[in-house]
Amino acid sequence: MVSEDVAEFEALVARQSHFVYRVVYAILRNRHDAEDAVQETFLKLYRNHTWKAIEDERAFLARTAWRVALDCISKSDRLPKQASTDFQPDYEPALSAPSPEQHAIAAGQHTGIHRMIDTLPEELRQPLVLSAIDELNSREVAVILGLPEGTVRTRIMRARLMLKQKLAATMEKPHAR
Repeated sequence: MVSEDVAEFEALVARQSHFVYRVVYAILRNRHDAEDAVQETFLKLYRNHTWKAIEDERAFLARTAWRVALDCISKSDRLPKQASTDFQPDYEPALSAPSPEQHAIAAGQHTGIHRMIDTLPEELRQPLVLSAIDELNSREVAVILGLPEGTVRTRIMRARLMLKQKLAATMEKPHAR
């Protein structure tokens, strides 16, 4: 019986560890802290045996991971200042690899957008990251953040509008002389 539980828990970890990492990274924005928070999340679940009664696996894990990440911030009495550049989100390699020049341009655009996202107020950044980057729906984001679903949708819309305005402003700068 114990070995079956261990096998089930190992399967849960294998299935969801990357997802949990993305959730905690959205808060901590540091690879090392995020890795520690992932371990703490799964240790907490295993010790409390709460993983056995999960109904909505992703929502439950995201909510637990979110709380662990927030605890990590409050324990260290610091707020994340800048995103770590060592996080590489999932991507599927193209059939034909981009040239080094294309890769450099894409990396610059990717970094610029992430910097813009990082400048958003936390109340807008968190729902946007969970929905756009972690691909959660507004119901799941609402459960994680403990907010009404309508509030989540409004915040995501406001965040996207702010990003659109920031992108427009950066596009106009090179032309203004």
